Amino acid sequence: MDKEIIKQVILEQESAKKISTAGIEREQLTLIDSLVPLPHAIIISGVRRCGKSTLMRQILKKHYEDEIYFVDFEDERFVNFTTQDFNPLYEILIELYGLRHVFFFDEIQNIEGWELFVRRMHREKNKVFITGSNASLLSSELSSRLTGRHIVVELLPFSFKEYLKRHQIAYNKKSFLITQEKAILKKYFNEFLENGGMPEYLEHKNPLVLQNVYENILYKDVIVRYEVKEVKAIRELTLELLSNIGTPLSYTKMKNNLNLGSVNTVKNYIHYLENAYLIFTLDRFSFSVSQQTLLQKKVYAIDTGLVKQIAFHFSKKQGRYLENIVYLELRRRFKEIFYYKTEDNLEVDFLVREGTKIELLIQVTESLKDPKTREREYKALAKAMKELHVEKGLILTQDEEPNDLKFPEIEVAAIYQWLLKF
Repeated sequence: MDKEIIKQVILEQESAKKISTAGIEREQLTLIDSLVPLPHAIIISGVRRCGKSTLMRQILKKHYEDEIYFVDFEDERFVNFTTQDFNPLYEILIELYGLRHVFFFDEIQNIEGWELFVRRMHREKNKVFITGSNASLLSSELSSRLTGRHIVVELLPFSFKEYLKRHQIAYNKKSFLITQEKAILKKYFNEFLENGGMPEYLEHKNPLVLQNVYENILYKDVIVRYEVKEVKAIRELTLELLSNIGTPLSYTKMKNNLNLGSVNTVKNYIHYLENAYLIFTLDRFSFSVSQQTLLQKKVYAIDTGLVKQIAFHFSKKQGRYLENIVYLELRRRFKEIFYYKTEDNLEVDFLVREGTKIELLIQVTESLKDPKTREREYKALAKAMKELHVEKGLILTQDEEPNDLKFPEIEVAAIYQWLLKF
């Protein structure tokens, strides 16, 4: 690649970086604060347009001021950039800014062989921050080159706490007791449920923003990257998955519906979509790891706002959207999340394990007012608690509802309150 073009891109990106705002402080910044002193490379991984670049600017502003090199490889002028261009790039950075020891690389995964350059910079005692929108690509390539010397931080769209911060809504423990403040929190939670947490969409509220993000993920991060030939099939599969969040996956059924050659093709496509952070699959819990891999998975989406703009949805699915929000919050907090089925096939939405201990069993439902729903949710949770020897259970609903005195070990809470207390 021509060195003058590289220099031009770097200078323009530097100018853009100076005038860009840092946005609202993300929750993950607290974790990254603790990682900055470590020698490890820091990988910020997440779906397109969820705020990775903004988080990078927050790290820069808080810890480094202007003592860094910054390169955004998403710039279309880097389309012909190859491994051989990394050294000329390094020379240009030194020429323009002198010798620095902190690198910020945005979407470097676009360049084949990038991990070789990162390994060299790391070996020379430089601090490296990387963002990327492909979980497997970043993890597998760095694992082979920087064994034990990198830490991955996952960034999701705005949480409800961040959504309130963006709207400058303050709250405290007393807010759940004061009628006016509680009503305001409920109002914003209902908005959050509808709009999701993608920063750019929240700024413009134009459905085309989410549709554009969706198309870029599907085309650039999946179809092009994995050279998918059955474009129509993967589009239909993606739409089916997003239209059925919170439900078990049937690979055979999807294979037949889409006229694909094998179940493995369906599994591969789902794996690609997971790597691009468009969907997540959730394992069913079993004490046998080998059995667990054979059990049906459930599927969740990166963002409820995106689902509502892209997928088929109906009013009866409100509980699924609530469930999706709970899943994303659990993913922010814990490493091991599952769903569970009792011995008599009753389903519990979420099981959280830390180490060898099961910490949480959670049911999510829109409301417990219907007697059949109430009986189903309590029965499944109580049975799972007994089978797994868990002392406390939790049912999350859209609004506050009283606890059932027949089940003192099971707490009922409104999701919006749980999200803010959790």
